[in-house]
Amino acid sequence: MTDTPTQLFIGGAWADAADGATMPVDDPATGEILCHVADAGAKDAQRAEEAAVRAQEEWARTAPRGRSEILRRAYEIIAERTDELAHLMTAEMGKPLAEARGEVAYAAEFFRWFSEEAVRIEGGHGVLPDGRNRMLLSRRPVGPCLLITPWNFPLAMGTRKIGPAIAAGCTMILKPAPQTPLSSLALAAILKEAGLPDGVLNVVTTSRAGEVCEPLLRGGRIRKLSFTGSTNVGRLLLAQSAEAVVRTSMELGGNAPFIVFEDADLDKAVDGAMVAKMRNMGEACTAANRFFVHSSVAEEFGRRLAERMGALVVGPGTRDGVDVGPLIDRTGRGKVEELVADAVERGARVLVGGRTPEGPGCFYPPTVLTDVASDSRLMDTEIFGPVAAILTFDDEDEVIRRANDTPWGLVGYVFTEGLDRALRVSERLEAGMVGLNTGLVSNPAAPFGGVKQSGLGREGGRVGIDEFLEYQYLAVPVR
Repeated sequence: MTDTPTQLFIGGAWADAADGATMPVDDPATGEILCHVADAGAKDAQRAEEAAVRAQEEWARTAPRGRSEILRRAYEIIAERTDELAHLMTAEMGKPLAEARGEVAYAAEFFRWFSEEAVRIEGGHGVLPDGRNRMLLSRRPVGPCLLITPWNFPLAMGTRKIGPAIAAGCTMILKPAPQTPLSSLALAAILKEAGLPDGVLNVVTTSRAGEVCEPLLRGGRIRKLSFTGSTNVGRLLLAQSAEAVVRTSMELGGNAPFIVFEDADLDKAVDGAMVAKMRNMGEACTAANRFFVHSSVAEEFGRRLAERMGALVVGPGTRDGVDVGPLIDRTGRGKVEELVADAVERGARVLVGGRTPEGPGCFYPPTVLTDVASDSRLMDTEIFGPVAAILTFDDEDEVIRRANDTPWGLVGYVFTEGLDRALRVSERLEAGMVGLNTGLVSNPAAPFGGVKQSGLGREGGRVGIDEFLEYQYLAVPVR
């Protein structure tokens, strides 16, 4: 921890908060304080904004190849420091080291992907239908951006936003979650080492999000907001962005259905369920929340899933052989406890787990519930924990209706061996992404995002850079 930056990163320099405030960073496996980092206030946000605005014009003129090479160098540095970054992430967030190493690779890939997209920003040319004017279309950076990232994937959510912003020629202020600021500060140091000019990326760590973000959004100089987090906070930020008509992209909550039909390969379905449910201890917006299993295979599916879940080893993420680390904090664990208790009170049976262990840390065991009532709170709440709730169905139309009966629409999972059914059901699901016979959909080369109250816009893929670019149309008379 001694080499990890703990100050704000503004204008290419490390600095304390203007009022000297700091905030603790806790280890969720022990509850102990790892370190203290600078706790930014309104004055620090203003300094960061000034740095980003000041750097914008020159950065926008930077050659696309130059931006590409900075991202490529940063990708290589991240890959070289996989173990160092993984240990840092596990310390502040809790996930097992194997998962942390996987996230480092995932995070680095966004920089490699957008290093390649930076040199492929294209416009257009043509004669308008009336023949009077030529149309020249160019694409230019939207301008200074505010990027707000969550705690569950602290490195990857940073690179997923920073990568396209750098590639497009935008300057940025990054505000990471207060629970996991260290990964973002380490990322800022890497980008500085890779040659990113001063002021292009500014990082403000803070426990005072409203004091920092609201003036930036209402002030008119920030032209783009990219947010990943809860739907409730997203609504608030959208309202704040409206005053200055700030362009927004939102990756919000999820309530993913996981549908297992009677013709599914149960081995594939259980494997997929383990990934879709247990990735990141279930603390993922893509996590399967509601398991709809055909009544003819529900008992066998539940038995197999409970056996697999019960075999997982729970403990500190740094310990060899651990599969499941702690939840992020006691508030997060308390929510999971309450949701399970409510389901049990309404008649659910616990096949495995369901009891909070004694001792320090924020641990909760992998849990499988069956006979879950449809009015249980966890049916319309993002669980964000290692709990699989199984419900049964008998009819295709019925399960599609129930799967779509939610204000969210981020991702859905469908397991069936019938091609016609697979395509038919996938097309009818109200979701931005569908995993067909797989429990993993996230990939830097694919567009990530949802419909309904799961968000606006897409991140990653060929379209990810579009969120940071504007079109300009130039009319040239035909002579």
